[in-house]
Amino acid sequence: MKSDNSGCLSGQPLYIAMNFITFLIAVFSLLAFIVFAIDKLLSKARVWRIPEIVLLVIASVGGAAGALAAMCLFRHKTNKKTFTTAIPLAMLLHLVVLILLFCL
Repeated sequence: MKSDNSGCLSGQPLYIAMNFITFLIAVFSLLAFIVFAIDKLLSKARVWRIPEIVLLVIASVGGAAGALAAMCLFRHKTNKKTFTTAIPLAMLLHLVVLILLFCL
């Protein structure tokens, strides 16, 4: 079945930008998941931890989905209001950006 993009923006530069942004979100999500997992292991070992600002920045620039998945899977940072508020809001923002890019 052929996709009909009527109503959506088209053109090679936009297509490349959409793919690049989608790729960045996927990469940052994987990175966030790994970094949150490492931080959880470090917290259990009671050693030096990854600063919270680093976790929040990685989640904010595109890794919210991975951060949220790691928070749920590892029960990490789930008692911190900053994380339980900022991560879902960042994920919502990322979804809005993707929706706007693909279906504007």
